[in-house]
Amino acid sequence: MHKVSLRATANRHSIEFMLAGGICLVIIIVFVALRATPPTILELAFAAAAICSILLGFLKSQQPFYSIEMSAITLNYVHKYGVMHVSHKNFHSSGVPFVTQGVENLELNAVGIKLNNIDEFLIELTPRLAGKLLIEQRHIFLQAVKIHCVNGNCPSEWLIEETCYESPDGRSYTGLMAMFANRMQNLKTITGYDLILPANVLDRDIWQFANILNHWKLTPEKVVKDLHEQIATAR
Repeated sequence: MHKVSLRATANRHSIEFMLAGGICLVIIIVFVALRATPPTILELAFAAAAICSILLGFLKSQQPFYSIEMSAITLNYVHKYGVMHVSHKNFHSSGVPFVTQGVENLELNAVGIKLNNIDEFLIELTPRLAGKLLIEQRHIFLQAVKIHCVNGNCPSEWLIEETCYESPDGRSYTGLMAMFANRMQNLKTITGYDLILPANVLDRDIWQFANILNHWKLTPEKVVKDLHEQIATAR
């Protein structure tokens, strides 16, 4: 069975950032050490920037090398705390989520995924990954919520996810799984999508990726084959 792996932008150039920051820091230290006078404010600023570059490179290196795996039967979002599975039969559609309130429109910097059955998805999701996604994606969700709460009249369940949830099919969830399920429900209410994939976990433009997923729904084998050929050609 063919499978294609796509690299996230969040992981790229980690070595370059660390190398550039390390070289700059060494140069500054040597330059200051060979001089009798104390370091200037400008030199301290350069040193701080070099340290930030090293830290940024390190953080980027901690992200999975490949963030998306696709085959004819499944779409996987690979996170350092686990894998989020969406089967082909459970995938309904994809797009770029946006919210509208009056004349104001906000396009979220993410790809939205609509599911056919949330229980099938939640059964395979681990509480550990659910908890991390709740934290990491909260700022994107709050961007959408903000449009609907211009006067501060936000439903409380949009701001604090409940720890109990019952799915449309009658399955009950508690704890982190319930909180994530409630987030999914609120996200769908606001944007029409159950899940989001932030732009930084993708290897291309959000509109392009959403279009690929919709084609994957129709012809999964062809899409996976075409992506595999694109990556092979790019190398």
